[in-house]
Amino acid sequence: CGIRMGDLVDEKRFRSRLETQMEYINDLLVDFFKDVPIPIDDIYKPYIEMGQRLRPFLADVPKTLHDASKAGKRILFEGAQGVLLDIDSGTFPFVTSSNTSSGGACTGAGVPPQSISGCLGIVKAYSTRVGSGPFPTELDEATADKLRNAGPAGEFGATTGRPRRCGWFDGPLVKRAVMVSGSNALAVTRLDVLSEFDEIPIATQYRLDGKVLDTAPEDLTLLADCEVDYEIMPGWGVDLSGMRTWDELPDNAKSYIKRIEEITESTVVVASVGPNRDETIVRPKNLYDAIAQIQ
Repeated sequence: CGIRMGDLVDEKRFRSRLETQMEYINDLLVDFFKDVPIPIDDIYKPYIEMGQRLRPFLADVPKTLHDASKAGKRILFEGAQGVLLDIDSGTFPFVTSSNTSSGGACTGAGVPPQSISGCLGIVKAYSTRVGSGPFPTELDEATADKLRNAGPAGEFGATTGRPRRCGWFDGPLVKRAVMVSGSNALAVTRLDVLSEFDEIPIATQYRLDGKVLDTAPEDLTLLADCEVDYEIMPGWGVDLSGMRTWDELPDNAKSYIKRIEEITESTVVVASVGPNRDETIVRPKNLYDAIAQIQ
């Protein structure tokens, strides 16, 4: 009984589907909520107008993308949420309602898996989480607050403004995200935030019931019971925000990135040193080719 965009721009079809929906909704209003029914035209007329405004933006997306690919054009898909919020592959039940891993590009846009030539995973130089759920590397509140307020953007929800939970870089958890998403390469963001720390712990592995795990377990209960092994990395103690090339980065910052590569079995091709678009270091120069070549 769902109404799709194609229905919305067809007046006759939309009317028919809306009548089916409104019959169900009005029965609820009258029988359950003891309210008055909504006249169907109160919904139909404004939505038909919206449909006409949206009509120029509707297309057969899979066909459009197929034609673009056939013509040799490059297509970029961007995921809006982290892999571990994926309803199937994430830390259920603390997830969202859809597939946020790289496979979501296939199910959401109608593109076959074999057409995707590369996947760039984006991860912060430390860990954050919004809301509930296990967080193995979560910091005590004093240290979390220092990290949360270290950068110019701050670790606060963009919409709600509530503070994000903060922790050190979680190698086993990122390794699972890389595994699930098939990332060919990584972009490590917000290195600048860690500049205020003399020492920077990095999670290298977990311990669970006497066993060593290099990849986070899928079972949420097991994840909550894991103990973390840390390696202490030396800080760099200088402001990175003005740096734009790999060679400008301090040796300790390069070593930190190298350790991330080793733990996650990935290649870092981008490092950001601030929240703004121009505060980005690309390594190597042609990012797209780098992702496609790392197989």
